Amino acid sequence: MKEINDIIAAYKIAVQAGKKTALATVVKVEGSSYRQPGARMLVSEDGELTGAISGGCLEGDALRKALLSINQQQNKLITYDTSNDDDLEFGVQLGCNGIVHILFEYINDDLVNNPITLLQQLETERKEAVIVTVFSLIRNTEQPGTILFYKEGISITPNNTPNQLILEVSNAINNKVSLLKKVAINDIECEALIQYIAPPVSLIIAGAGNDVKPVAEFASVLGWEVTVADGRATHATTQRFSSVKKVMVVKPKELVDSILIDTNTFFVLMTHNYKYDLAMLTLLLETDCKYIGILGPKTKLNRMIEELNSKGIKVTNEQLQRIYGPVGLDIGAETSEEIALSIIAEIKAVISGRKVASLKYKEEKIHTAMPVL
Repeated sequence: MKEINDIIAAYKIAVQAGKKTALATVVKVEGSSYRQPGARMLVSEDGELTGAISGGCLEGDALRKALLSINQQQNKLITYDTSNDDDLEFGVQLGCNGIVHILFEYINDDLVNNPITLLQQLETERKEAVIVTVFSLIRNTEQPGTILFYKEGISITPNNTPNQLILEVSNAINNKVSLLKKVAINDIECEALIQYIAPPVSLIIAGAGNDVKPVAEFASVLGWEVTVADGRATHATTQRFSSVKKVMVVKPKELVDSILIDTNTFFVLMTHNYKYDLAMLTLLLETDCKYIGILGPKTKLNRMIEELNSKGIKVTNEQLQRIYGPVGLDIGAETSEEIALSIIAEIKAVISGRKVASLKYKEEKIHTAMPVL
């Protein structure tokens, strides 16, 4: 979501300055590529780039293609073959061993549902959504582009949208997956990138000590929505945590009652106040929150579990699976910044459903291939 949010912000600035723009979207990848389908980059007519469609190797040529799209006011599909190290077409040896299809869309500011305004719908409510971008690999064929947006309560769908495409949008929401679907638009053979977009990560940090600062800052850099909460008004201040979405001075129950907890909500308890953390844990065990990180040694967590049991609160195996204590990955962290890195990395691994290990030992591809139907 951070990349999309950055693109939306850059577009608003461009419109205010009277600059024309184009949106570049990776719509299909064959083989390996640094960025996967759904990666986007906004290009303004004066050459400003926001977002990324590669590790930097394609951006130079992509800039020229985007400016051509702006000047001609048309969508264009460009295919980059990065599998040949001897191919110097783009001035560099790419070596990514893949074929990347990128759609360049001219953004008509006068259209109500242009690609950027569809992306802006993601900001309306904290709900999962699907964005559909239609393209054709047939040369000199009209490229429909980003045409469809769906979120519970919001459906923006062109009149000529095939029923099979609408069905796949529903499947993408239900299964929380992105996929490519072959479709026919106006009797033209096309493919549709059906991109599932989860709500932004919501990180709730109970605690406002100095060691919370790097955790909040790292998370904010990733585009996560960060809330810092503490019972101490002297610590929980916007001056100390200027990068976060919300700072709250609250008791544990007030905090839990005020937060929308969904599948993308993660908690870290690091108040250094045993009673506050215990109260938070007691409340969170009754929610569906899938990650409860607890700062401190294993003995602290064991003591908390024993105390809950003594009060008749039986902590189940399912609940134990959601508790991460001591919080963070074992990377030998010592300083506050290193500990923050280990915490953020662990949360990211949980989000991605990954067992943590060095990529050096990974035998299969880094990125999971997108299904093509």
